[in-house]
Amino acid sequence: MKRWTVLLIIFPLFFSQCKDDEGIEYFTAEKASHYFSEVEKICNEDDGDLWGENLYGPILFIDTRTRRLYSNVQDKEGLLKPRDDIFTGIFPREEVSNYAKEFGGTLYAMAPIPEEEDYFRITSRCIHGLFHCFQIRKNIDTPDYNTSHMGDRTARLWLKMEWKALERAIRTNGEARKQAVRDALVFRSARRELYPKYIQEENKFENYEGLASFTYMILVTESRDEYLKKLIEYYHRIYNFRSYTFSYGFVHGNIYAHLLNETGFDFSSIDSRNFDLGAALMKRYDISLPEISRDIAGSLAFSYDIDLVKEEEKQREEQLREGLRRRTAQFTEKPVVLLELESPNFSFEAEDTDPVDTLGTIYQTIRVSDNWGKLAVEEGGCLVSPNLKFLRVPAKNVEKEKQHITGDGWHIVLNNNWELVKVDENYFVRKLMP
Repeated sequence: MKRWTVLLIIFPLFFSQCKDDEGIEYFTAEKASHYFSEVEKICNEDDGDLWGENLYGPILFIDTRTRRLYSNVQDKEGLLKPRDDIFTGIFPREEVSNYAKEFGGTLYAMAPIPEEEDYFRITSRCIHGLFHCFQIRKNIDTPDYNTSHMGDRTARLWLKMEWKALERAIRTNGEARKQAVRDALVFRSARRELYPKYIQEENKFENYEGLASFTYMILVTESRDEYLKKLIEYYHRIYNFRSYTFSYGFVHGNIYAHLLNETGFDFSSIDSRNFDLGAALMKRYDISLPEISRDIAGSLAFSYDIDLVKEEEKQREEQLREGLRRRTAQFTEKPVVLLELESPNFSFEAEDTDPVDTLGTIYQTIRVSDNWGKLAVEEGGCLVSPNLKFLRVPAKNVEKEKQHITGDGWHIVLNNNWELVKVDENYFVRKLMP
């Protein structure tokens, strides 16, 4: 199974770019040491109250341009070298990673350094990675999940109903909150009645990334009001995404975790990859659902602007249909560069994805590393086949300079022993024969 690495909104995944001689200037060894202290302070202030143990541990800051590393802990294999009170090194060029990665025999929280200094982004990226390390230690990490059904109109409608009820629950208290929570759980149940094979997949996504975003957001913010402000902003941004397949779980699990937290829930009791946050909230509020939730979900939906949501989805489908028709033509009716995917790693923004029936998925921007080298698509998009075996970019204004190949909106850096060849009007990347 191919590994999709999906980080969004304020967490772009690191990818080796063609700026090997230009590092992120503001981030020095001294700056790294400062932020290690800040993250340790944040973790010590919590000191296990949330998850039953202090989350602080090994961290790797990584300069996304140069792959230079800054760490608070020496790796077991000695790949990192001491520098004052920290350790430095270079991340292997052939590897791209998620927020938790074993390096030199040590499990680290990976923290990509943002282009501009931002306290919240830097510290929250560290907490994000530290929480995933915690999940790995507890054997409840679930980086692989399939929520492709969230591209369906019906699934999106019920999800939006659930979100609107959850937002009402966040903004109310007492019996009004309990009623809104029950409504949300009815909508959740109605969707799951229609898509039963995805129930565990939803749970995995909501646990893995939703609990991660809840943890870094609640630990790094200084007050409940600040946390709620960021949570609502996060929810509203994802609500407007064209696709929920790779994004909904980040905020969905966060909202459920917040409501559970408000009841005094013990998060250290979560001991399964398949833990159901919705079922836990139902138990905390002593809520019972009808035998078939769809029987009442339809009437409840009128209290949550279902007609407006239907119109939103109608407009989305019309825009996607027309936009995809034009965009798909550049991959199917015009010359392309075709790349075969053997062992790829992907990095992309979840809102930049559009499924195209049997052709695959169009990614407006994406970064890919594979055996042949690295591809960065900055505009114009690329098409990835449904089986993740092939990738196409438009062959417009293709130029080659040694191992560096460029086209309109994209560039490729080929590894040694690979070449670009032209066959008729199309281009292919192939390995040189020995």
